[in-house]
Amino acid sequence: MNKIETKKISLPIEGMTCASCVARVEKAISKAPGVKNVSVNLASEKAVIELDETNFDLETIKELVEDAGYKVNLPAQDNSEKSFLESTTKSHTSNYEVEIRKDFLFSLLLTLPVFILSMGMMWTDFRNLIPLTDEQLNKILLILTTPIVFIPGKRFYQIFWKNTLHLTADMNSLVAIGTGSAFLYSLVLTLFPEIFPHQHISHVYFDSTAVIITLILMGKWLEARAKSKTNDAIKKLIALRPETATVIVDGIELEKKIEELRIGDLVIVKPGDKIPADGIIIKGYSIVDESMLTGESLPNEKSINDKVFGGTINQNGTFEFRVTAIGDNSVLGNIIRMVEEAQGSKAPIQKLADKIASVFVPVVILIALLSFTFWLIYSDNFSIALMNFVAVLIIACPCALGLATPTALIVGLGKAAQKGILIKNAESLELAHKVNVVLLDKTGTITEGVPQVSKIIPIGADETEILSLIYPAEKRSEHPIAKAIVNYAEKSELKEYSLDEFESRTGFGIKAKVEGKELLIGNEKFMRENNIAFTNAEIFPNSSIEFEPTLIYVSMNGKLIATISIADKIKEDSKTAIDLLKRMNIKTVMLTGDSIKSAQAIANQIAIDEVKAELLPEEKLKIVEEYLNQNNIVAFVGDGINDAPALAKAHVGIAMGSGTDVALETADIVLLNGNLMNVARSFQISKSVVRTIKQNLFWAFIYNVIGIPLAALGLLNPMIAALAMSFSSVSVVSNSLRLKRSKI
Repeated sequence: MNKIETKKISLPIEGMTCASCVARVEKAISKAPGVKNVSVNLASEKAVIELDETNFDLETIKELVEDAGYKVNLPAQDNSEKSFLESTTKSHTSNYEVEIRKDFLFSLLLTLPVFILSMGMMWTDFRNLIPLTDEQLNKILLILTTPIVFIPGKRFYQIFWKNTLHLTADMNSLVAIGTGSAFLYSLVLTLFPEIFPHQHISHVYFDSTAVIITLILMGKWLEARAKSKTNDAIKKLIALRPETATVIVDGIELEKKIEELRIGDLVIVKPGDKIPADGIIIKGYSIVDESMLTGESLPNEKSINDKVFGGTINQNGTFEFRVTAIGDNSVLGNIIRMVEEAQGSKAPIQKLADKIASVFVPVVILIALLSFTFWLIYSDNFSIALMNFVAVLIIACPCALGLATPTALIVGLGKAAQKGILIKNAESLELAHKVNVVLLDKTGTITEGVPQVSKIIPIGADETEILSLIYPAEKRSEHPIAKAIVNYAEKSELKEYSLDEFESRTGFGIKAKVEGKELLIGNEKFMRENNIAFTNAEIFPNSSIEFEPTLIYVSMNGKLIATISIADKIKEDSKTAIDLLKRMNIKTVMLTGDSIKSAQAIANQIAIDEVKAELLPEEKLKIVEEYLNQNNIVAFVGDGINDAPALAKAHVGIAMGSGTDVALETADIVLLNGNLMNVARSFQISKSVVRTIKQNLFWAFIYNVIGIPLAALGLLNPMIAALAMSFSSVSVVSNSLRLKRSKI
């Protein structure tokens, strides 16, 4: 059976105002052919869609979304730098905030005289100052209020009409029904007072209509301003790219716009320049600051054949590199795409909020109708019944409910990305703070993952002399251990010796002649084979070595002259990271294929709780399953291909950024800088985000829990209800923005 190939795309959606809108857009998109899964985020105003690569039609998706009453901007269908920049910046440069501000100011300009006239006519002095009859005043109020309803307020009525055609309702429906009822009643009472013979002509509600629309527009403008700040992390990532690049064409340096770059272009980078794209250095040397991608403060040395990444900063050298990746395929592009997808995904707590929102609006309309009926019968006053009906509808607008979770997720995921922590889905972010067991692969996770010389023990010879002799031979070898010895030797003041003969024996070592001296460099078996005699103390100098390493021996002219200890060095931050996890009451377990003696020695140095050693790759998965079966919330941290099954099986899979592509794709969280401290930081960010979401949901509900009964009982003025509703949304977004300032 063939596996269906899927791809993910992110589409900006315009016109959504509450959680009900989110549900309707998701429902519309899910009807399109080829759509496997869809998640719509109200705060980022984007839909993340998983599609069948062989069977999808974006035009159909666009039609379905627009038929539901919203607008979608389709991205360009190529992987050029230009299309990438357009797709990632389009939603962030939306003119929605400008439009809503313009509507608010227009509405405010007309609402002020409406409010002043309505309130002022209650005072005798004001009436004496402006001698108008009630009929004249109401007609002036009608003239001033009508533009508010039909120009800035039309957005609510247009969406309400589309909702009605689809037999649905949302926040706009509540505003439209409430303000529309008050306006129409006041309109009829002003123009045709004989229809309501028992109502006093001064009981019109143009002021309520105007003030409610203005306050809601004000809330939406403040909300839009605050929401734009939630995506600051993405904006900063996008801003890392320079606008131009210096490309070498036929030996001539030409300046190109970044969107004109193509794979294969030869680019020259000078000191202080931002690197414009991913590539491989073919000429030159420099030091590059990659902190904006990895969060790692120390710069990295770069020379021929090293990779460089778009958005990083060249510090003090000049080099040329060949472009290997642009757009979505570049490292920065991939990070931006994955962060946006994660921001568009839904945490379990948000799905619960969405379910509540789906039934919330119909229930509110029912409560409003019951309140209207009760007050009409009880007070025998249509005006009182109408105002309480409007108050219930306005206070209940579920904007804050729809923003409570996604705004916190967006800020939290962005903050994590800036620290070099790439969290790939919201579910993992929500779950991470519950982790109580962390299983850590040793090589490349706790240790550097690269063989290094930890110690040289000379036997009757000088260390510098030994290194000078073996350096020419080891430099000829491509074995990782030889590279470790060469790197170590190059730190010393070496004598320049010539290599006369060289022979490499796979699995054993090197036989060479340097300065006329016969050298053997290799393992114990190689020494035994060549009849090199030495004592057990010389073979196993464990008293001088911190833990069981790989031992390499050096003989000269048939006599042992040195033992070299090769070990995988423990990362500098490993012990600090383990200590932090333990302070968070998280159990730490190291998994390794090394011998139990060597593994325990490393565990003792970093104070890890438990060690599982001498493991085969498939046994790591079994250990993950064992801890899962004990009802633990398990995180697995690894970096190799053999770690992929365990990463996938754990509740939260965390891959080191230096790891294999398979591990990075399988993991839920990627530590871009390979810093083990970021394991604990990712849990801390999760805890902060979940706490903020719970606070947001509290504020979203408390307005309604308190406000709806007050409105239904006639204790809440509709204008106060509009103000409270607007600020409920602003308070939720502002609370989420506090995450940006949290010290993690």
